[in-house]
Amino acid sequence: MDGITKATGKCPVAHGAMTETGKTVMDWWPNALNLNILHQHDTKTNPFGADFNYRAAVKSLDIDALKADLRALMTDSQPWWPADWGNYAGMMARVTWHAAGSYRTTDGRGGANTGNQRFAPLNSWPDNVNTDKGRRLLWPIKKKYGNKLSWADLIALAGTIAYETVGLKTFGFAFGREDIWAPEIDTYWGDEKEWLAPSDERYSDVAQADTLENPLAAVQMGLIYVNPEGVNGKSDPLATAAMMRETFARMGMDDAETVALTAGGHTIGKTHGNGSAANLSAEPEAAGPEFQGLGWMNTVGRGIGRDTVVSGLEGAWTTEPTKWDNGFFEMLFKHDWHLVRSPAGAMQWEPVAIAEADMPVDVEDPTIRRNPMMTDADMALKVDPIYREISLKFMNDFDAFTDAFARAWFKLTHRDMGPKTRYIGPDIPAEDLIWQDPIPAGPTGWSVDAVKAKIAASGLTPQEMIATAWDSARTYRGSDMRGGANGARIRLAPQKDWVGNEPARLAKVLAVLEPIAAEAGASVADVIVLAGSVGIEAAAKAAGFDIIVPFAPGRGDAVPEQTDVEGFGWLEPAADGFRNWQKAQYVVSPEEMLLDRAQLMGLTAVEMTVLVGGMRALDVNAGGSKAGVFTDRAGALTNDFFANLTDMAYQWVPVADGLYEIRARDTGVTKWTATRVDLVFGSNSILRAYAEVYAQDDNAGKFVNDFVAAWVKVMNADRFDLRA
Repeated sequence: MDGITKATGKCPVAHGAMTETGKTVMDWWPNALNLNILHQHDTKTNPFGADFNYRAAVKSLDIDALKADLRALMTDSQPWWPADWGNYAGMMARVTWHAAGSYRTTDGRGGANTGNQRFAPLNSWPDNVNTDKGRRLLWPIKKKYGNKLSWADLIALAGTIAYETVGLKTFGFAFGREDIWAPEIDTYWGDEKEWLAPSDERYSDVAQADTLENPLAAVQMGLIYVNPEGVNGKSDPLATAAMMRETFARMGMDDAETVALTAGGHTIGKTHGNGSAANLSAEPEAAGPEFQGLGWMNTVGRGIGRDTVVSGLEGAWTTEPTKWDNGFFEMLFKHDWHLVRSPAGAMQWEPVAIAEADMPVDVEDPTIRRNPMMTDADMALKVDPIYREISLKFMNDFDAFTDAFARAWFKLTHRDMGPKTRYIGPDIPAEDLIWQDPIPAGPTGWSVDAVKAKIAASGLTPQEMIATAWDSARTYRGSDMRGGANGARIRLAPQKDWVGNEPARLAKVLAVLEPIAAEAGASVADVIVLAGSVGIEAAAKAAGFDIIVPFAPGRGDAVPEQTDVEGFGWLEPAADGFRNWQKAQYVVSPEEMLLDRAQLMGLTAVEMTVLVGGMRALDVNAGGSKAGVFTDRAGALTNDFFANLTDMAYQWVPVADGLYEIRARDTGVTKWTATRVDLVFGSNSILRAYAEVYAQDDNAGKFVNDFVAAWVKVMNADRFDLRA
């Protein structure tokens, strides 16, 4: 009985739980700070190891051969999952759409950039039914091209090639998406405890679409965007239009892009609801081993071809669902529609009357004609005044519709890839698009040492320089590679006016640094970061360490015309635990908001720890707050924060909501003040372990070196030109 206890017959391995009860640490202690979000995608999960460079490997990919294989796949119908009308184009477009469509601008998470559709929860979302079949059809191609082609790139490309095969002139495509190898289990998709729970659970007022909880974009748990049957499954196209407008805006799309994507997405393919969903097997994550990672298999009857069940709705939108044409708008506006139930019981719209010639043919028998259908989202394009105007324009100008969809599809599939400099391949569009956050190349032929000397003599304090550099860089989001110090957009709207950037202090610092940059021929972006280095070097020297903070010039300065003001609004920090600041009181705790920002910045728990301790010692809290500045040597880069936090000569006394006093145990005299963010590094067992390392007498030098390394990582987070 190797590995099994004879007395109980139970496996001694806890499988994620701490005891035989099955409870995890968070089940036992739900108020504990969960650091898992900082531990995602550990290198131990990657089968390739640290030496593999996908972005280098994909450059040797035979792209022409790959495209040819994908084109051939579209009409190579497989008996185990036959293609509708002998063509997988609609299916592959859906696989791509449902990978890319999970992106949200609020925090940059989701999207097609990591291949996360392969893992739970996305692989088992109700809205992703049968995307598993699409990925399995793509497997022979992935197998053939191997390490030169990521799943993320293949999934994004499959739908693009699908549209090309049906006649769309696409806008372009870029490779360069790297796969993850474990689920993003700590991405917040909502609080609901059941799939497709009513929308009321994520809206303050379901009748007001803009009350959708941040950072969410989809209207219900397990959906990509809106419910095709209407709000909470009740048809009301005008109400659905309001939800569409908010949801697509949170995907970074305007009204015209929303109409183009909805209509273009429904120009090819069909919905599937010709049967009972009760006959389907469990979703992939719940299916037995005999299903080999496939879910939703029909267990009664045929369950494929015309008898497939996916969404529950049944039918195609256009007369010719394997052709890129204007059939969607013509079908929508040519007919009157009424509500009916599909064979699976879902509510859908069908024409009141329709000529047989306008009906699409059966997916298996071209001698049979079937009724077309529309979802509530489709009807929204007809009844919402703004959507209707755009739709009629597209119906009367097919070229405009084609161009709008091609561009919106490109945006959908590339929105989370970051700047254009990360794109790889021969089909990259020459046009610079504002949502790509373009930045001109920065100069490098200037004297770093001369500029450092001018900064040091400028009269700015180290705190002013460090805070400005940090605020410029902290906007970086590894989720979609937006933000960061490159571009110096902290000079521009909206960032220059963000309360967290302390506009008065920012304006003072920029007034000093901009002339220095102009005189030296350097970018302001570089000089802002370099000023932070000057401040840290001075602080380290005050602590007894002579160091040079590594610096690489080459950042550029963006201009207002290159800046999506509305889009950048989503990057405004609501809190920054590194500078002990938050904009307001929130339901989420300050320490959880610190974790969120650290994860978006690409930091590990250790890097987060050393940065917080260093920033407190540097005395760069927002507004000059002294909370957490546990040192009598404020401004010097010491490990005093950790040494005093872990010193049992003090006790920690709550005095207000989220505020504490640090008092000497022997006298009761208050020595310092603190926030929850400060004290979590002593109260959380994992973070305390890190804090104790940096508090040790023999690790003062390690602390300085580790702080500088983490600082440089933040400053260079958006320097994709420095990465191999």
